[in-house]
Amino acid sequence: MDLKNLMAQAQQMQQRAQQVDEALLKLSVTGSAGGGMVTVEVDGKGNVKKVRLEPGVVNPADVEMLEDLITVATVDAQQKAAEAA
Repeated sequence: MDLKNLMAQAQQMQQRAQQVDEALLKLSVTGSAGGGMVTVEVDGKGNVKKVRLEPGVVNPADVEMLEDLITVATVDAQQKAAEAA
């Protein structure tokens, strides 16, 4: 009987883990940088779903700054997703 109960508990835990995974994929978290000029949306697992750039932040003469802002916004969003998870 103990083995049967243990197997049932393991199956319930597996189902719960799958539900949590599905919920995390549905979660949407946004991080930003540059006063909101760059925003990055991620799911609850930290996977990037969308990047938004305000037109004023796009300067062909300073691509490095834009790259840095995207990186900062991505890290911000991923940290928020980790906290929410």
